[in-house]
Formats: sequence, C-alpha cells, structure tokens
Amino acid sequence: MPTGRFPRSGLCSDEGERTSMQKKKTEIVTARMIPEVKHQLQARARDASMTLTNYLIICGLGQEIVRIDGLDNLLSELKAQGRNLNRLTTLANMGRITVLRGDDLIGEYTRLCDVLGALIREVR
Repeated sequence: MPTGRFPRSGLCSDEGERTSMQKKKTEIVTARMIPEVKHQLQARARDASMTLTNYLIICGLGQEIVRIDGLDNLLSELKAQGRNLNRLTTLANMGRITVLRGDDLIGEYTRLCDVLGALIREVR
C-alpha cells in the first residue's frame, strides 16, 4: 500500500552512473525558519525514510516521492537470500559442497520477484 512518497530516481540507477543524490555534496545552503516548521520538515523526512537534506532537495526540485509499504520487509528478505547465496558460493569454491538443489533458490527468488512486481503495480 502506498502511504507516502520517496524518490523514484533513487530506486535504481544506470550501471556506473551516479544520481545527483549520490554525488558528493560540497555546497551549503542556509535557511531560516521557525522551530515548528523545522520540526514538521524533519517529521516528513523521517516518515519518508530520508535525511532532511535529501527530502528538501527532492521537494525543492519538484520530484515525486513515493513510499511503498512492505518494501522494507522484501528488501530484508532479499538481503538474507543474498547472504545465503554468498555462503553457498563460498562453500562451493572451497570444495566443501558439490551438489546444490537450486530449485529451492529459484523458487524463492521467483516468489520475491512476484512480491516486488505486486508492490510496483500497487504504486502505479
């Protein structure tokens, strides 16, 4: 379920290309505001799982921010699967395992892709 928004450009970038949000930030902008406004901006950035700086940049450039519920759980599961795959690869390279039932791995990755596809369709 979409609840808030985060930058679509931050989801994936082209190979070897850094987005403007990934480049080293060297310039400083100072803004004066009342404490209540600052607290509201900080809360909105926190709700979008962003730093205040990135939140202000995205909003200031008029870019869309999309927040997807359930994505954190999916990414956590995907990272766990990646760690498992790395362990299995290491063991295979060490010669400690020679036979691997890849059907289970393929099935789990297929399930994760289906969940990700459903989340993406929900946002559109």
